[in-house]
Amino acid sequence: MKKLLIPIDFSENSTKALAYAAEIANESGHELDLIHIFKGHDHIYANALSGDELVDPQIGLAKRELTKLTKVLHEKYPSLITNFFFSDGNLFEEISRQTASTKYDAIIMGTKGSSGLESIFIGSNTYNVLLNTRTPVLALPISVEHVKKDKVGLLCNFKDAEIDVLKQALPLFGIDYELVLIHINADDSPIQDIDDKFKNWIDRIAKETGIDNISYVIKPKSYYIHQSDTISNSIVNVIIDEGIEVILITKSKKSIFRKMLDENIVKNMAYQINIPKFFAKVLPVTK
Repeated sequence: MKKLLIPIDFSENSTKALAYAAEIANESGHELDLIHIFKGHDHIYANALSGDELVDPQIGLAKRELTKLTKVLHEKYPSLITNFFFSDGNLFEEISRQTASTKYDAIIMGTKGSSGLESIFIGSNTYNVLLNTRTPVLALPISVEHVKKDKVGLLCNFKDAEIDVLKQALPLFGIDYELVLIHINADDSPIQDIDDKFKNWIDRIAKETGIDNISYVIKPKSYYIHQSDTISNSIVNVIIDEGIEVILITKSKKSIFRKMLDENIVKNMAYQINIPKFFAKVLPVTK
C-alpha cells in the first residue's frame, strides 16, 4: 500500500497539512500514517508503552485528539485509511527512524509563518528533515486550503535529478497538469542554445514520465544583475506571473536549490513564495 507520513502536533499548520494529505490520498489511494512526537518525558513514555501501571495522560489525550481529527476525515472520505504512531524525542530523529523502517511516497508537513515557510529554512527541525531525509518532503504554507495543481513548476537546469523529482512527485500529483520548466540563465548562454536544450529535454521528460503538457520559461541574467535581484527573486516572479500552484525542487548538489543555499537566499524564497513546495533528492541508482 502506498503511504504518506504526516507529523501532527495539533497546531493549525499540521491539521491543515493532514486535510491536504487526505485530499491527495482520496484521489491517489494512499494510506496516511500520522505521527505524534512527545517531548521531554522519556521515562514516563517508555513505561506507558511497556504496559506498566504508570500511564502518561498525554498519550491518552493525543490518541483522543487524533481520533477526533481522523473521524472528520473519514466522514468526508469513507475509504480513507489512517494509522497512528507515537514516539518520544525530536522531530528530525523520529521522522528519520520512521522513514527508515517504512517506505513513504512523501512526508507532508505544515509550516509556520504568515508567508508559509518561515521556519523551514532557519535552522528548524523541519529544515533538518528537508535536508537529511531521502523521503520527499511536501512543505505546505498555512494559507493552502485545497489541492490545486493545474500548473506545476519545476526548477530546471537540465540535470537528471530534475527527472528524478518529477518521478517522485507522480504518486502525489499524477500527470494531468501543465508542467512549467523554469530556467535561470545564470551564465548568459545564447537563447537559441537554451531553446534547443529544451526541445530535447521536453521530449525526454514526456517519454520518461508521461507528462505531455509542458512549457518553459527562461529568465535572463539581467533579471538579477543588480545585488537586490537574486535568483530567488527571479523564480518568485515566474511563479507569480505563470500562476504556478506547486513548485518541485531537487536537492542534488548541482541543483538550483543548492545554488540558493550557497547564496544564502533561500530565506527570501521562503518568505515570498506562498505555495506548496515539493523537495526530493536524487534517486539511488539501481542495477
